[in-house]
Amino acid sequence: MAPVVTVRELRKSYGEVERLHGISFSVEAGQILGFLGTNGAGKTTTIEILEGYRPRSSGEVFVLGVDPARADRAWRNRIGIVLQESELNPVYTVRETLTMFARYFDSPTPIDRTLDVVGLSVNADERIGRLSGGQKRRVDVALGLVGDADLRMGADEPRLSAPPAAARRVRGPEADSQP
Repeated sequence: MAPVVTVRELRKSYGEVERLHGISFSVEAGQILGFLGTNGAGKTTTIEILEGYRPRSSGEVFVLGVDPARADRAWRNRIGIVLQESELNPVYTVRETLTMFARYFDSPTPIDRTLDVVGLSVNADERIGRLSGGQKRRVDVALGLVGDADLRMGADEPRLSAPPAAARRVRGPEADSQP
């Protein structure tokens, strides 16, 4: 089985400053990979390149067999992303926000299941602007889980990411038989 992520000699420069210095790695299905490093080390830059939101200077990148720089909507439907920061509309409720984002996916996970997994069922009808910082972060994680993704990526502290078991609970019991 081919790796779900393959990176070869990835480089990213900002003018004269090279932030990524030819990194290479691969991730197999079922593996969890975390990037650790100081501020400015290129962790978020790497994730954004893998997500297809930042161009690379050189190197090869394949995510689910596709170069993210040339990805289409079908590929994006297979990726769940937890953003490092987001500015959600404070007047929408948690449920309205998840419902709106779920429309971007061909096969979204049920909203109530997603709310339950991230611990926001009791806050479902509360406006985003009235949530605590931690609750808002849970909404960000829920947005990364609401699509029935083959691969989930995020850029933030590991303790804020949804554990694999939570992602399986969102996808349902049939997820246990999938790679």
